[in-house]
Amino acid sequence: MKFLKWLMYSLVIAFVLGTLTVGGLYLYYQDEMPTVAEIRDVRLQTPMQVYSADGEMIAQFGEIRRIPVTLEQVPQPLIDAFLATEDNRFYDHFGIDPIGVGRAFFQLFTTGDIQSGGSTITQQLARNVYLTLEQTWTRKIKEAFIALHIERHLEKDEILELYLNKITFGHRAHGIGAAAQVYYGKDLSELTLAEMAMIAGLPKAPSTMNPISRPERARDRRAVVLGRMLAEDKITEAQYQTALAAPIKTKVHGAEVTMAAPYLAEMVRAEMVNRYGEDTAYNSGLKVYTTASAKQQRAAQRAVQHNLHGYDERHGYRGVEAQLWQSETTQQPPAREELLEQLASFATIGLTRPAVVLSTTERDAQLLFADGEEAVLPWSGMAWARPFMNQERQGAAPEQVQDIFTSGAVIRVRSTPQGWRLAQVPEPSAALVALRPSDGGIAAAVGGYSFTVSQFNRAVQAERQAGSNIKPFIYSAALENGFTLSTLVNDAPINQWNPGSGIAWRPRNSPDVYEGPIRVREALAKSKNVVSVRLLRAMGVETVVNHLTKFGFDYDELPRNESLSLGSASMTPLEVARGYAVFANGGYLVEPYFIERIVDAEEQTIYQARPKVACVECEAKERDVLPAPQVISEQNAFLVTQAMNSAVWGGGSWAHKTGWNGTAWRIQRSQALNSKAGRNVAGKTGTTNDVKDTWFSGFVSGLVATGWVGFDNLERALGSTTMNSNLDSDEQPISGTEAGAKTALPMWIDFMETAVEEVAAEPFDVPPGLVSARIDLATGKLSRANDYTTRFEYFIPGTAPTEYADSKSSPTVFGDDDSIF
Repeated sequence: MKFLKWLMYSLVIAFVLGTLTVGGLYLYYQDEMPTVAEIRDVRLQTPMQVYSADGEMIAQFGEIRRIPVTLEQVPQPLIDAFLATEDNRFYDHFGIDPIGVGRAFFQLFTTGDIQSGGSTITQQLARNVYLTLEQTWTRKIKEAFIALHIERHLEKDEILELYLNKITFGHRAHGIGAAAQVYYGKDLSELTLAEMAMIAGLPKAPSTMNPISRPERARDRRAVVLGRMLAEDKITEAQYQTALAAPIKTKVHGAEVTMAAPYLAEMVRAEMVNRYGEDTAYNSGLKVYTTASAKQQRAAQRAVQHNLHGYDERHGYRGVEAQLWQSETTQQPPAREELLEQLASFATIGLTRPAVVLSTTERDAQLLFADGEEAVLPWSGMAWARPFMNQERQGAAPEQVQDIFTSGAVIRVRSTPQGWRLAQVPEPSAALVALRPSDGGIAAAVGGYSFTVSQFNRAVQAERQAGSNIKPFIYSAALENGFTLSTLVNDAPINQWNPGSGIAWRPRNSPDVYEGPIRVREALAKSKNVVSVRLLRAMGVETVVNHLTKFGFDYDELPRNESLSLGSASMTPLEVARGYAVFANGGYLVEPYFIERIVDAEEQTIYQARPKVACVECEAKERDVLPAPQVISEQNAFLVTQAMNSAVWGGGSWAHKTGWNGTAWRIQRSQALNSKAGRNVAGKTGTTNDVKDTWFSGFVSGLVATGWVGFDNLERALGSTTMNSNLDSDEQPISGTEAGAKTALPMWIDFMETAVEEVAAEPFDVPPGLVSARIDLATGKLSRANDYTTRFEYFIPGTAPTEYADSKSSPTVFGDDDSIF
């Protein structure tokens, strides 16, 4: 009896001491307990997602990948898998499992270390949200208290939902939504029972039981989960056996990117970090909607890549990338598995896929890709492969496959509608940027062939000489300084002696053809270099520089000599596109922007762009918009647009002897862009004298785009890697046979043919304040005739000619005497 009494007293004392100890510890750690508001406001670290204007995902940024889900979105078998494995009494306990805790404490007392869990789902949530993973007394005590605290303030379903969204699964996947995407590329609703069991087994050891890095251990862990589900009667024996036998098929899947636009995505990432800092930008679940249309962005990417492949094919094949065995010496090829391993070291770049040639005939080749796929490369896909010698010359055309490569060669191919085609990573670079002239919203931006090869965004970073792309701005200045579209300017060679250098400056047309007196409209359409020089001379360099600044160009960056008239100023494609937008929108300078709106994790809009808009008859107050500044008159913009329209349509087809083509005549072939489609198009080619830069800039009503093709200036490429193995200098010429019309214009056309499907076909309306008069094409004077020798021309009131072509006076020709200038 004494023993029982002593035991009872001891138990009471132990209980009281234990209660006091627990209470004391609770009071001691009370300040570290989360508040009720903090418990209910546990924010999930969710990556930033970038979307096109129409909702297609472009990119995802952030170390943690998370796709938050509600409990209602989680399949019941997946919930059963977690509960059976991690906490089968979850809905019965108060946050702590006494049996599990007792087991953990026993291990600690007997071994000095906590060797097994015993933690409930609530405790695991407490650890993931508020604590570290260290196995110490202090952490376990805090974990228990926080678990009790959470159970007091959250419903069981709330706790389970938060847990399923917070736990780590490896490969930066946090939460079951991300785990399903990362490991299987699926939505939760698409998972099989075997896949659910695999995911449910990962939280115990995401790195050592990972199905990608440790498939055998992952298989064993999956078996444990399935066994627990069977024991809890959550699955049948048949389901258990089927799932147990399922193969381990998993790989790392990226975010659910539906449209690759890496250059645009990087622009967004940099801007978001600049605005909000890295932590908020990467982990707050922000969704950024860009101004880019998915259709137009895809069209821009395709146009850049296809155009560069076209250039590369015109200049010859540079040879295979490696030779894995020599077929001509009867060397035996490696085993298939070894071949696949060797191929894995060659990256897929842009549109090109590496492949090894297994065998050849005279007219085709059998290929093997790194993923084990085999394909046939037909002769039609490689007949272009004349050997590259230099940018001007290629070797003899191949007559059979063996003239190009033999079996054992590692080559690159790309998929086309006609089948596989021999390819190589293009040596030149390119950029294309399109924007809405109404408000400056960027509709598409591509900064190069492959973001993997080079992150240098040529669309917004590459400052290149504008070449003839600058001429519309020169002509705009001329129209504000007394010239008209019918003014005659002397298209004749210029020889100017420079006493300082002791040499003569002789700007030349390209091609080197001169026509004598030529109207301003025709001179711009034909891109006459010497006419541009004469116009600048007539106005003065400073007058032209001041006019160019109206289009957004930096005053301090513009050359102060006559080379400005030929495009010696360096500009980015985006700057050029912005300048052309002034012509397209009636004279207003808009500010390019690419972020339309930003929403937070609760789908609340935290930023909405409010750009300044171009409104010719501005109703800013009624429309609640900010007006863009008008920098040139609507009439000036229209007249320059008219001249650029002639670059497309030339002199018409009234008669063979008077018809002529402008530099952009290739647009006439496009069914989507010609007049039969109801499209008015204006644009200008651009080529620098040394052919290091080729351009085309142009627009339809509602969309302006600039394309550039050239070789990188390696010093300006910000340390980016390139594939330009044959470069002899920082800026290699494109080729003497290439020019803006041949090299850059096809890319622009390819893009626009798709892009205009989202743009209304509207004419270039004649603005008020202009008059028209029939002029004689030869003299620029008024005409009484009504035939192919005349045309109607537009004039600002007071500038139209007053004399008729049949008068006895001679026509005035600017630059007829070089001494005048």
